[in-house]
Amino acid sequence: MATTEPGARVAVPRPQRADSRRKFDALLAAAREVFAADGVNGSLEEIARRAGVGIGTLYRNFPTRQALFEAVYVDEVEALAAVADELRDHDPWDALVIWLRRFVGYATTKKAVYEALNTDSPMFAACIELIHRAGVPLLRRAQEAGEARTDVTFDDVRYLINGISGASFADDAQRERVLTMALDGIRARD
Repeated sequence: MATTEPGARVAVPRPQRADSRRKFDALLAAAREVFAADGVNGSLEEIARRAGVGIGTLYRNFPTRQALFEAVYVDEVEALAAVADELRDHDPWDALVIWLRRFVGYATTKKAVYEALNTDSPMFAACIELIHRAGVPLLRRAQEAGEARTDVTFDDVRYLINGISGASFADDAQRERVLTMALDGIRARD
Protein backbone atom coordinates (compact mmCIF):
# COMPACT_ATOMS: atom_id res chain seq x y z
CA MET A 1 0.00 0.00 0.00
CA ALA A 2 2.79 2.43 0.84
CA THR A 3 6.47 2.93 0.22
CA THR A 4 8.33 1.72 3.29
CA GLU A 5 12.06 1.72 2.50
CA PRO A 6 14.07 3.33 5.33
CA GLY A 7 14.45 7.04 4.68
CA ALA A 8 11.89 7.03 1.84
CA ARG A 9 8.78 9.20 1.87
CA VAL A 10 5.74 7.22 2.82
CA ALA A 11 3.11 7.78 0.19
CA VAL A 12 -0.26 6.46 -0.81
CA PRO A 13 0.04 5.52 -4.50
CA ARG A 14 -2.64 7.44 -6.35
CA PRO A 15 -4.09 6.52 -9.73
CA GLN A 16 -2.54 8.25 -12.74
CA ARG A 17 -5.72 9.31 -14.55
CA ALA A 18 -7.23 12.55 -13.26
CA ASP A 19 -10.78 11.18 -12.94
CA SER A 20 -9.57 8.09 -11.09
CA ARG A 21 -7.40 10.23 -8.81
CA ARG A 22 -10.40 12.46 -7.97
CA LYS A 23 -12.45 9.39 -7.01
CA PHE A 24 -9.54 8.00 -4.98
CA ASP A 25 -9.12 11.28 -3.09
CA ALA A 26 -12.88 11.53 -2.54
CA LEU A 27 -12.85 8.02 -1.06
CA LEU A 28 -10.02 8.95 1.32
CA ALA A 29 -11.82 12.10 2.43
CA ALA A 30 -15.09 10.23 2.97
CA ALA A 31 -13.30 7.43 4.84
CA ARG A 32 -11.67 9.99 7.17
CA GLU A 33 -15.10 11.44 7.97
CA VAL A 34 -16.84 8.10 8.46
CA PHE A 35 -14.07 6.55 10.57
CA ALA A 36 -13.84 9.70 12.70
CA ALA A 37 -17.60 9.63 13.31
CA ASP A 38 -18.30 5.90 13.49
CA GLY A 39 -14.96 4.27 14.29
CA VAL A 40 -13.37 1.34 12.49
CA ASN A 41 -16.73 -0.29 11.87
CA GLY A 42 -17.93 2.65 9.78
CA SER A 43 -19.92 1.53 6.77
CA LEU A 44 -17.98 1.05 3.54
CA GLU A 45 -21.21 1.67 1.66
CA GLU A 46 -21.52 5.03 3.45
CA ILE A 47 -17.95 5.89 2.48
CA ALA A 48 -18.68 5.11 -1.18
CA ARG A 49 -21.95 7.10 -1.02
CA ARG A 50 -20.23 10.16 0.50
CA ALA A 51 -17.49 9.94 -2.11
CA GLY A 52 -20.11 9.83 -4.87
CA VAL A 53 -18.91 6.48 -6.23
CA GLY A 54 -20.15 2.91 -6.27
CA ILE A 55 -18.97 0.27 -3.84
CA GLY A 56 -17.11 -1.43 -6.70
CA THR A 57 -14.93 1.67 -7.12
CA LEU A 58 -14.13 1.59 -3.42
CA TYR A 59 -13.05 -2.07 -3.63
CA ARG A 60 -11.02 -1.48 -6.81
CA ASN A 61 -9.02 1.15 -4.96
CA PHE A 62 -9.01 -0.50 -1.53
CA PRO A 63 -9.54 -4.27 -1.78
CA THR A 64 -9.79 -4.64 2.02
CA ARG A 65 -10.93 -2.54 4.94
CA GLN A 66 -7.35 -2.76 6.24
CA ALA A 67 -6.01 -1.28 2.99
CA LEU A 68 -8.39 1.65 3.43
CA PHE A 69 -7.31 2.17 7.09
CA GLU A 70 -3.67 2.18 6.01
CA ALA A 71 -4.29 4.59 3.14
CA VAL A 72 -6.14 7.05 5.41
CA TYR A 73 -3.37 6.84 8.02
CA VAL A 74 -0.51 7.22 5.54
CA ASP A 75 -2.25 10.11 3.78
CA GLU A 76 -2.66 11.95 7.08
CA VAL A 77 0.97 11.37 8.08
CA GLU A 78 2.07 12.71 4.69
CA ALA A 79 -0.08 15.82 5.25
CA LEU A 80 1.43 16.29 8.72
CA ALA A 81 4.95 16.05 7.27
CA ALA A 82 4.04 18.54 4.55
CA VAL A 83 2.99 21.06 7.20
CA ALA A 84 6.44 20.76 8.78
CA ASP A 85 8.02 21.50 5.40
CA GLU A 86 5.78 24.56 4.97
CA LEU A 87 6.88 25.93 8.36
CA ARG A 88 10.61 26.02 7.62
CA ASP A 89 10.67 29.82 7.27
CA HIS A 90 8.51 30.59 10.32
CA ASP A 91 9.84 31.68 13.68
CA PRO A 92 11.27 28.49 15.25
CA TRP A 93 9.00 28.44 18.32
CA ASP A 94 5.91 29.39 16.35
CA ALA A 95 6.66 26.70 13.77
CA LEU A 96 6.99 24.05 16.48
CA VAL A 97 3.76 25.15 18.19
CA ILE A 98 1.78 25.26 14.93
CA TRP A 99 3.02 21.80 13.99
CA LEU A 100 2.35 20.30 17.42
CA ARG A 101 -1.19 21.70 17.40
CA ARG A 102 -1.69 20.08 14.00
CA PHE A 103 -0.16 16.86 15.36
CA VAL A 104 -2.64 16.81 18.27
CA GLY A 105 -5.55 17.43 15.90
CA TYR A 106 -4.37 14.67 13.58
CA ALA A 107 -3.76 12.17 16.37
CA THR A 108 -7.04 12.95 18.15
CA THR A 109 -9.14 12.28 15.06
CA LYS A 110 -7.20 9.18 14.04
CA LYS A 111 -7.68 7.14 17.22
CA ALA A 112 -10.10 4.68 15.61
CA VAL A 113 -7.94 4.13 12.53
CA TYR A 114 -4.79 3.84 14.66
CA GLU A 115 -6.36 1.07 16.74
CA ALA A 116 -7.07 -0.91 13.56
CA LEU A 117 -3.48 -0.75 12.30
CA ASN A 118 -0.79 -3.37 12.73
CA THR A 119 1.71 -1.31 14.72
CA ASP A 120 4.42 -3.89 13.98
CA SER A 121 4.09 -3.45 10.21
CA PRO A 122 6.75 -1.84 8.00
CA MET A 123 4.13 0.72 6.91
CA PHE A 124 3.55 1.84 10.49
CA ALA A 125 7.29 1.99 11.20
CA ALA A 126 7.79 4.11 8.09
CA CYS A 127 5.04 6.49 9.24
CA ILE A 128 6.66 6.91 12.66
CA GLU A 129 9.98 7.56 10.91
CA LEU A 130 8.33 10.21 8.73
CA ILE A 131 6.80 11.90 11.78
CA HIS A 132 10.27 12.00 13.33
CA ARG A 133 11.85 13.38 10.15
CA ALA A 134 9.22 16.13 10.18
CA GLY A 135 9.25 16.96 13.89
CA VAL A 136 12.90 16.61 14.90
CA PRO A 137 14.11 19.58 12.80
CA LEU A 138 11.31 21.76 14.16
CA LEU A 139 12.24 20.94 17.75
CA ARG A 140 15.97 21.32 17.03
CA ARG A 141 15.44 24.77 15.46
CA ALA A 142 13.42 25.91 18.49
CA GLN A 143 16.14 24.57 20.81
CA GLU A 144 18.92 26.27 18.82
CA ALA A 145 16.97 29.54 18.97
CA GLY A 146 16.80 29.21 22.76
CA GLU A 147 13.01 28.84 22.66
CA ALA A 148 12.69 25.16 23.62
CA ARG A 149 14.34 23.24 26.45
CA THR A 150 17.50 21.48 25.35
CA ASP A 151 16.89 18.49 27.65
CA VAL A 152 13.75 17.56 25.68
CA THR A 153 13.95 14.97 22.90
CA PHE A 154 11.48 14.54 20.09
CA ASP A 155 10.47 11.19 21.58
CA ASP A 156 9.55 13.08 24.78
CA VAL A 157 7.41 15.45 22.74
CA ARG A 158 5.80 12.62 20.76
CA TYR A 159 4.82 10.79 23.95
CA LEU A 160 3.41 14.01 25.34
CA ILE A 161 1.32 14.56 22.21
CA ASN A 162 0.19 10.92 22.21
CA GLY A 163 -0.95 11.29 25.81
CA ILE A 164 -2.91 14.43 25.07
CA SER A 165 -4.49 13.07 21.92
CA GLY A 166 -5.42 9.78 23.59
CA ALA A 167 -7.14 11.39 26.57
CA SER A 168 -10.89 11.87 26.82
CA PHE A 169 -11.44 15.55 27.44
CA ALA A 170 -14.73 17.19 28.34
CA ASP A 171 -14.44 19.42 25.25
CA ASP A 172 -11.99 20.94 22.79
CA ALA A 173 -11.36 23.90 25.11
CA GLN A 174 -10.08 21.57 27.82
CA ARG A 175 -7.81 19.77 25.31
CA GLU A 176 -6.46 23.17 24.24
CA ARG A 177 -5.73 24.18 27.86
CA VAL A 178 -3.85 20.93 28.48
CA LEU A 179 -1.89 21.33 25.25
CA THR A 180 -0.99 24.91 26.22
CA MET A 181 0.30 23.63 29.60
CA ALA A 182 2.35 20.98 27.78
CA LEU A 183 3.81 23.58 25.43
CA ASP A 184 4.75 25.68 28.46
CA GLY A 185 6.66 22.64 29.73
CA ILE A 186 8.61 22.38 26.48
CA ARG A 187 9.43 26.09 26.35
CA ALA A 188 12.87 27.19 27.58
CA ARG A 189 12.96 29.07 30.86
CA ASP A 190 14.64 32.49 30.98
